[in-house]
Amino acid sequence: MIEAATLITLLNDAAVSIFGGLLSASFCGIFSTRKNCRIFWVSMILMLIPQGAVCFFWSADFQRRMYPLILHLPLLILLYILTGKRLWPTISLLSAYLFCQMRRWLALLAAAVLPGAELTQKLAELAFTLPLLLILLRFIAPAIRQLANRPVRTQCQFGLIPALYYGFDYLTRIYTDLLSSGSPVVVEFMPTVCCAAYLVFLLYNSAEERRHNLLQQMQDNLQLQMSQAAREISDLRESQAMTVKYRHDLRHHLQYLLSCIENGQSERAKSYISGICAELEAQQVRRYCENEAVNLILAAFVKRAERAGIQIDIRGALPSVVSISDNDLCVILSNALENALHACLPIAVEGTDCTISVEFRFRTQSGRLFLQIINPCREEVRFEKGIPVSGRPGHGIGVQSIRALVARYGGDCQFLLEDDRFILRLFL
Repeated sequence: MIEAATLITLLNDAAVSIFGGLLSASFCGIFSTRKNCRIFWVSMILMLIPQGAVCFFWSADFQRRMYPLILHLPLLILLYILTGKRLWPTISLLSAYLFCQMRRWLALLAAAVLPGAELTQKLAELAFTLPLLLILLRFIAPAIRQLANRPVRTQCQFGLIPALYYGFDYLTRIYTDLLSSGSPVVVEFMPTVCCAAYLVFLLYNSAEERRHNLLQQMQDNLQLQMSQAAREISDLRESQAMTVKYRHDLRHHLQYLLSCIENGQSERAKSYISGICAELEAQQVRRYCENEAVNLILAAFVKRAERAGIQIDIRGALPSVVSISDNDLCVILSNALENALHACLPIAVEGTDCTISVEFRFRTQSGRLFLQIINPCREEVRFEKGIPVSGRPGHGIGVQSIRALVARYGGDCQFLLEDDRFILRLFL
């Protein structure tokens, strides 16, 4: 006749085996097909038989020592076969073993409160098994399954703590009595591991944040370049449309001029030619400097400003070739002018005269560029450590891009607000 304590022990061992097996299989995502479900449950029942036999004919302590061989190894082989993966089944099994600690700790807490510590602990473990399992399967397993498709490095980082805990638990609690002996080195090992893991997480998260910010900046710069390219294409299309129009009208112009010449109306012909030349001149892209990229940027923003009733006063000279790449130069200038236009639009809407001053100089000997943009600004600007910041979504990215590019070239930039004028000065 099986004693009640032995029966509870057998049921508890079976429950924890099913608990860990289900979690491991769920982390591997093998329940996606009915065939895998049937194979898992049949294999699980077969693995429970030798586990119960060892506990019944020898002892529960010997069964715990043999647990890696009679359950973990067969379960690991099963997961390998069903998933076809090498590393992830191991990480899944180790993670499931770590989650079993939650079940045991809740039971220990119940045993500390209620009388009958040993029996209460085993009954509490049985009681907590199903609710905890359902919570983990519902909320935790989907997030862990997503890591199966991540790079091997990420999987190893995720599985490091479960692997350390697995080895620590068996070496200090199952195979030896080091943990219960109270040795400070052993007792403080896992808290130290948690501290180290936290520090590694902080460093890793900081590196990922920097990487994310860099990618975001690159994406914003590309978006800005695409927008600028779209504007330039639009201007080219307008110019092409005007060219087609003048080509179509050229025959009529020539016929009119021929008629004027034949009738001796040379002054009228000259006046007509002057008018045509003025119209053609108006369609040309205005040149503000020798640098083609900067010239196109300035021309595009001047047109946008004129449509909004804003004037842009441009002074300076820039050679065709400078030490700064065209892409970086366009990003800096476009972001600065975009911010200036945005600040001037509310003023222009009121009908008030609004002028943006742009000044740039390039020192050939040192290869350094000086750029200053001054625009009216009536909005309140908040500064943090000399840098303007904005709480509105999508704003402030231009300033970050300018600062990052200026820092890349070892330059310096200043943002000032003086007498309702926003001033950007940079030297790079």
